[in-house]
Amino acid sequence: MYNTYMNIKSYELLIKTENAAKRYVSKYLRKNRHVFCPYCGSRKFWKLTDGRRRCQRCKMTYHDLTSRWWNKVNLPMDDWLRIVKLFELELSSRKIATQLELPYKTVWKAVMVIRHAIFCHAADANEILMSGEIELDESYFGGRRKGNRGRGAAGKVPVFGILTREGKVHVEVVPNVQAETLLGITVKKVRRGSIVYTDKYKAYDSLMFCGYRHLNVDHSSKFVDGKVHINGLEGFWSWAKERLFKHHGISPKHFPLYLKELEFRYNHRFELIFEQLVAFMSDFVPELPDEDDPPLSSTSQRE
Repeated sequence: MYNTYMNIKSYELLIKTENAAKRYVSKYLRKNRHVFCPYCGSRKFWKLTDGRRRCQRCKMTYHDLTSRWWNKVNLPMDDWLRIVKLFELELSSRKIATQLELPYKTVWKAVMVIRHAIFCHAADANEILMSGEIELDESYFGGRRKGNRGRGAAGKVPVFGILTREGKVHVEVVPNVQAETLLGITVKKVRRGSIVYTDKYKAYDSLMFCGYRHLNVDHSSKFVDGKVHINGLEGFWSWAKERLFKHHGISPKHFPLYLKELEFRYNHRFELIFEQLVAFMSDFVPELPDEDDPPLSSTSQRE
C-alpha cells in the first residue's frame, strides 16, 4: 500500500515553537483570511484583555479554537500537531504517549477526537454517489469466532463494503447481511446503471431489479472470471484487518470509528493526510455527546 507523508523537515518547522504551530493552524480556522464569530459568523468583534474576542452582533465571547475539534482536549498546539503526525504514522495511543511523555489518558482522548473528526467528515462525504464498475462484499471483524467460518460465524461484527475499480471504498457496520440491508445501502451509495460485481451470495440476486447490471463469480469454483471478481475488496479486507490487529482488541462501541479511519486512510493513500487531518480538526464540532473515558476492561481497547 502506497503512503504519502509530509517531509519531516517541513513538519519540524511547523512545531518549532508554540507560536509557529498556532500560525500554521490559523490558516485553517479563518474564512477568506478573516476571523469570524463561530456563533453568528460576524467579522466584527471587540478584543478582550485575556486574548479572547466578543462578537459585536451576538455578544458571545470566543477564541480561535471555540467549537473546534482542537478544543475538545486541552493541549498546546505544538503537542496537538505532534499527536496528529504520529497518528498519521499509525502509532497506537500508548506509543504516542510514550514518545511525547504525555499521560496515556490524555493522548487516548486526543486520538479518539481525531477519529471522531474523520467519522463526521465521512458522513458528509457519503452524499457523493459511486458509479462505474463497483464491487460489493461483506466481511466479519473482531470477537471470537463461534461455529462456522464466514457468513456462518457468530460473535463477529458484519461489515459491508462498496469499492469502485478506481480504488475508492465505502465501508460501514451493518446489523446483518440480509438482502434488504445490503441492497438498501447499495441503492443509497451506488448510481443506477453501474456495473456491480459480487460473489454468488443470494442476497445480491435482486440487484438486477434495482437498476444495476449485476455480474457475479462463484467462489466455490474460481475467484476471477475475466473482469468479474471482487479482488479489490478482498484486498481491502486483508489490509484493514492487518492494521486493526495491532490494537489488540477494540470495543464494539468504538469499532465504527476505527473502521472509518481505515476507509479514510485507504481513500487518501496517495495524498498528504497530515494536512487533511489538520483541516478536519479545524472544522466546527457538530452536536455530539462528550468523550467517554478510555475503556479499561479486559474486553475493550488497550493500545
